[in-house]
Amino acid sequence: MTAFAMLFPGQGSQSVGMLADLASQHPIVADTFREASDALDFDLWAQVIDGPADALNQTTVTQPAMLAGGVAVWRVWQQSGGPAPQFLAGHSLGEYSALVAAGSLAFSDAVPLVARRAALMQQAVPAGEGAMAAVLGLDDEVVDAICREAAEGQVVASANYNSPGQVVIAGAASAVERAIHRCREAGARRAMLLPVSIPSHCALMEPARAAFAEALDATSILAPGIPVVHNVDLASHEDPAAIRRALLDQLASPVQWTATIRLLASQGVEQFAECGPGKVLTGLGKRIVREASHVALESPETLDTSIKAWSQHGDG
Repeated sequence: MTAFAMLFPGQGSQSVGMLADLASQHPIVADTFREASDALDFDLWAQVIDGPADALNQTTVTQPAMLAGGVAVWRVWQQSGGPAPQFLAGHSLGEYSALVAAGSLAFSDAVPLVARRAALMQQAVPAGEGAMAAVLGLDDEVVDAICREAAEGQVVASANYNSPGQVVIAGAASAVERAIHRCREAGARRAMLLPVSIPSHCALMEPARAAFAEALDATSILAPGIPVVHNVDLASHEDPAAIRRALLDQLASPVQWTATIRLLASQGVEQFAECGPGKVLTGLGKRIVREASHVALESPETLDTSIKAWSQHGDG
């Protein structure tokens, strides 16, 4: 029996109109977004469908939208008779969708928790003072070394190890600019700023830690019914305290995505399904474990095809 893993995308996979095709055939998609809207002070589905992109790309909107998007696709998968995966994982924010899918976190609790996370991250670094950049074509170790050299007393570090030869760095805006320059000098194929104002997954997020710890402590978390591999420590936890710790540490620690996918492959996973809007994780996965099968479930066609093809792989 071939093992498969369900992967949930995070911030950066959002787009205006996402999941509209799936929603046209599965009312549970819009219902999931309406459920999220009940915990927010705005209509999340309208924001996703109508935009504008600038509004959707605001962290405080993006994070609840991507949480709801991942959960909505998971619910369609379940409602359509999709088999249960052997493992779950989520890229950064996607970890919250994975925990909802695993039964560890109630969706009604996850929405305000993620909204709080987004607000605290936004507050941690004033707009314009932080930056993130994608670096393509350099080894992870080279990027790490360049960041150490470019820091000059400021913060800049690798934030996402996305795939071999693709690293996202984060930190103070001027330090990120210095690192971009040095990466280009070192032969990077591309080194470019990303259109975000929040330097996620670096030490600049530490000011959000105490308040987010309080939010986590106030949220009910159960042992997951399906193992969830966490970004921070590449481990799956049953103890709610360990899950809280992993989510808290994730704020200011790099996303070990390459290592996550390789770990899952080492556990016998040969099929990876991206459960949510977009195809970012599918593209990354193909570069990490080339011999595995990778599919994005954002369209009705790929979701139905995958359920038919994989129905023998799960336990129901």
